[in-house]
Amino acid sequence: AILRFLTPSSNTAFKQPENQNGIYTGWLDTLSDDDAGSSEDTVSYADGLRYNLREGWYEFRCSMKLISNGVQREMTLPEALSKFKEPRQPSAYHDIVKNYLLHPLGGNLQSLLDCADDDEALFKSTTLDAFVSAVSVLYARMVSGDNMIQLLVEMLQGDHAYTSGLETSCQFIAEVPLHVQDSVTPLHYSVSPIPTDSSLMNKKVKAADIHSVVWSEVRGQEVTDLHTHLLPPSHGALCLWGIDEMLTYHYLVSEYFMTAPADITPEGFFAMNKNHQANLIWESLFIQRSPISEATRGVLTTLQALGLQSDVDNRDLDAIRKFYDGFREEGLKGVEKFVGEVYRIAGVRYALMTNIPFDSNEAQHWRPMKKEYPETFKSALRVDPLLAGDRKTVENALRASGYSTSLEDARKYLHDWCDTMKPEYLMASTPHDFSLPPREGGGTLSGVTKKGVNESSLQSPFAFADLTGNDCNDCEATDNLPSIINETSDFLTEVLMPVCEERDLPLALKIGAHRSVNPALLSAGDGLVAFADTNSLARLCGRFPKVRFLATFLSRNNQQEACVLASKFRNLHIYGCWWFCNNPSIIKEITQMRVEMLGTAFTAQHSDARVVDQLIYKWSHSRAVIAKVLVTEYEKAIASGWRPTRKEIRRDVGRLFGGSFSEFMTKSLK
Repeated sequence: AILRFLTPSSNTAFKQPENQNGIYTGWLDTLSDDDAGSSEDTVSYADGLRYNLREGWYEFRCSMKLISNGVQREMTLPEALSKFKEPRQPSAYHDIVKNYLLHPLGGNLQSLLDCADDDEALFKSTTLDAFVSAVSVLYARMVSGDNMIQLLVEMLQGDHAYTSGLETSCQFIAEVPLHVQDSVTPLHYSVSPIPTDSSLMNKKVKAADIHSVVWSEVRGQEVTDLHTHLLPPSHGALCLWGIDEMLTYHYLVSEYFMTAPADITPEGFFAMNKNHQANLIWESLFIQRSPISEATRGVLTTLQALGLQSDVDNRDLDAIRKFYDGFREEGLKGVEKFVGEVYRIAGVRYALMTNIPFDSNEAQHWRPMKKEYPETFKSALRVDPLLAGDRKTVENALRASGYSTSLEDARKYLHDWCDTMKPEYLMASTPHDFSLPPREGGGTLSGVTKKGVNESSLQSPFAFADLTGNDCNDCEATDNLPSIINETSDFLTEVLMPVCEERDLPLALKIGAHRSVNPALLSAGDGLVAFADTNSLARLCGRFPKVRFLATFLSRNNQQEACVLASKFRNLHIYGCWWFCNNPSIIKEITQMRVEMLGTAFTAQHSDARVVDQLIYKWSHSRAVIAKVLVTEYEKAIASGWRPTRKEIRRDVGRLFGGSFSEFMTKSLK
């Protein structure tokens, strides 16, 4: 507020002649007629200084001098503040604000830094930077037109970033610190300190300010997690969470077996209880080796965000387990509390589950009575057997549920499950070599009589479709459903596609997965990466123009073709960096290419999380990478003559983190 008061007006009508005893003229926020009063007289208020409420100006005197913005000459504080010809973003004011706060005639904080010992110096310096940034945010808002009363109301009511009211820490009001603006430091979610209705949102962003603005907007954006394997607490043991689940995640299991002792066989390992498995992985990947892989680093990021840094420093797995035990002791309420905390830290608005009606372990939570779960979980109905034309699995499921094996009852079965689950979309995964031959007759659904599995594709080395009676075991079977598209199967043309059209539901495809590359490792043995034929996806989009398709590819080599397809078919939406593409170096490459080819008409990421805790690291790591990519793209746009407003940047970031998906989902093509 003091800095705002000491800011000279840029309105020439208010300006005093130069060198008039250090007197400057400031401007008042817009006043109502009642506030301005009836008098139009200029009033003296102190030491010969004047103000005029009706005309909206006041005089002030300030002789405090500082050196600012690298200019090696002294200037008064008002002179430094008047250098900005128009309102700027908060980072533009950091240098002046810091100088003011350290100055003996200003905040006099230098005295606190001078008396700090070496151990305190870094902490106090970091704290000062957060304070400087918080003050800069408030100052930038005020000089852009946000009323002081408006800001006080936000603080008192706990609105926006002020979750603790007037006691809110400066780190939550500050923008992203400079030292965090890299793709190495996790970028954790935090509510933006600049609300959507702030006047600052409509101000143009200069090139010098783009880094801070983009990083802060990415940090403050809630996400829609387009695809996960999570299930809610109401689903009991199918809701995976906790340190042992993180440590025995299939990425870490496969990493462990790269260097495991010869006497530890996969069969012996999986015969152990989860606690023993986790102990082995912790010892091997975190004690005997430094945890520098993306999967192990993800565990560290998650634990740090949960406040367990000291336990990590002490390499104390038992202490980490005790933290989680505190939630377990509260039963279902404790699990719900933990899940809510993870969602808050990760900044996830809601996550799409993967729900499998063909799996009896999960089906029991839907029928005969659907379990209630929070709106932060939304369903997606997995239909791999229908897409593959897997007659055996489909017909067994129909009979077990009391349906006949006719195509009409197959449609009814799918409709009934849609009524039960209320899915956002239907989904399936396919291998790189799925067969989708071109056919005569365009997009008609009539005249198709061939049923059954695509026999030629089944002969390929990594095609697995015989999963009759396969139940979920700790959710490891989620991705082991049949994964071969048979375009000429009646299950595709007479069941799946008609239901998608009638219910206006998209079909999400994950393309390129090979299952059971090493069956002994169970789900950790999945995932040979190979180039996929994108022509099959193109034929699906062209043949069924009224059905919307969501697609992501496992192979890095398919990503450019996927972008080209998305630019040709309005019923196709590309999303996320899936599985082995979900590593920072590849996320950066894919995201930059997509922005260059598709603008903001795609969804930048999904977590693919199987363990609730993973939401924290998967999103904080991705945010940092995506922010860095966006800075470069906005810098290029600015260099070409485009100056975005902060509002436009927030809109764009929102699209990449779920907004484009929402727009695609509401775009009916029926």
